[in-house]
Amino acid sequence: MLRLEAVNKSFGANKVLDGIDLEVAKGEMVCLIGASGSGKSTLLRCVNLLEPIDDGTIWFDGQDIADPDLDPQPIRQRIGIVFQSFNLFPHMTAMENVMLAPRRIKRLSRASLHASISTLFDRFGLSDRMGHYPDQLSGGQQQRVAIIRALAMQPEIMLFDEITSALDPELVAEVLDVLRALHSEGMTMIMATHEIGFARELSDRICFLDGGRILEQGPPSKVIDDPQEARTRAFLSRVF
Repeated sequence: MLRLEAVNKSFGANKVLDGIDLEVAKGEMVCLIGASGSGKSTLLRCVNLLEPIDDGTIWFDGQDIADPDLDPQPIRQRIGIVFQSFNLFPHMTAMENVMLAPRRIKRLSRASLHASISTLFDRFGLSDRMGHYPDQLSGGQQQRVAIIRALAMQPEIMLFDEITSALDPELVAEVLDVLRALHSEGMTMIMATHEIGFARELSDRICFLDGGRILEQGPPSKVIDDPQEARTRAFLSRVF
């Protein structure tokens, strides 16, 4: 469904992605792990076309979406992304935040969206919070609203960039439960995370990034429990 070939990205003299090759199958959950600055967030932003790549190709559903002449907006509608910060508009209710993109971009009416979006809120345990403003929600609830907002666009792939990093430990579990539900329903997902236990439990494949390169990848039983690279072993020893 998604294939990156020899993807490079630099910011000035700093090479952030160095020849990334990655394939993601439909319904697969891939977790990106590695130290801060290893390239995880930039990789996700390049897939969503928030950052142009310097070299290489990104194939999505048979199309080279890294083509600089391509209009990125239709692609972004098909590839949802959720960030560490919730980025909810404080003057809008949770429901209004979720409805904004489908109304502005897809030109759908509030009435036509209400049933499907209400179902999403109910599915993720927030049906009684649709009329609440962000400052009336906990961090975990705000992050779930941010995920619902991305899902309201009916994406084919979801990208998650350290979405639990800003949460108190007791709120992390409720957000990870949402990802468990999405995985069980067959959503294709790429997640940059420091939650190694979650990655081991749920991901189909783990990629360890270091210095902008994928040094090691494979099933959790291989990468987490029996890493082959010395750099992977050093990282995991610090994490655990």
